[in-house]
Amino acid sequence: MSAESPGVVVFPGAGSFGTELKPLLRQLGPAARLARYPGRFGKSFGTAATSFSGVVEACGTQVMRWRPHRPVLVGHSFGAYVAHATAAELEELGTEVSALVVVGATAPSLLTVPDSAVGSRSEAADYLHGIDPALLPDEADEWRSIVVDTAVQDLRLLKEFSAADHRKVRCPIFAARGEEDPLTSTSGNGAWDGASVQGCTRRTFPGGHSDLLNHPDFAAWVHEVRNHG
Repeated sequence: MSAESPGVVVFPGAGSFGTELKPLLRQLGPAARLARYPGRFGKSFGTAATSFSGVVEACGTQVMRWRPHRPVLVGHSFGAYVAHATAAELEELGTEVSALVVVGATAPSLLTVPDSAVGSRSEAADYLHGIDPALLPDEADEWRSIVVDTAVQDLRLLKEFSAADHRKVRCPIFAARGEEDPLTSTSGNGAWDGASVQGCTRRTFPGGHSDLLNHPDFAAWVHEVRNHG
């Protein structure tokens, strides 16, 4: 990654293998990387984490290995909480984080994971479909069950997440949501203010839970955050 401008690390949502983030990564340029959760991307990434802290530790190790200059961490949905906890860990280890961008996620102090999200495969699929139908492959696609099972595992780990377990980050937080996103609200975005000593800047984009990620204005906004970090 460039030593001249902050690198960007993007943390995918529950059940995601990063496919929906490829257009955003291209727009952000060669200094952008995808955080790869344990066990999700082949043998080189080991087995799936058995705890939320295990996911965070793995992501922190990746960022330290890449050695970006004052990184900007961008997390979508589940990834927003992983990015938040990773930012806190990196700062604790002496790595300066330029900014934390959280997308499609209510503030940690307001987070709840409904039981239906981690119940049977059909319940979990209904939950994901209600948030954003684009989160799931077509029913005839063999990947559908893999995505649902992976999302259930992620959300079970997310139930362990508690804002009280993570200190406020020192970097500023930028919270974005789609205006039609059923998981977020203006007040939920605003409550991220309590997760950083520098407070939070909010932004609402057209679209729902996920499609704002590929809206050109969103990529431009992340570029702006990075360049003014």
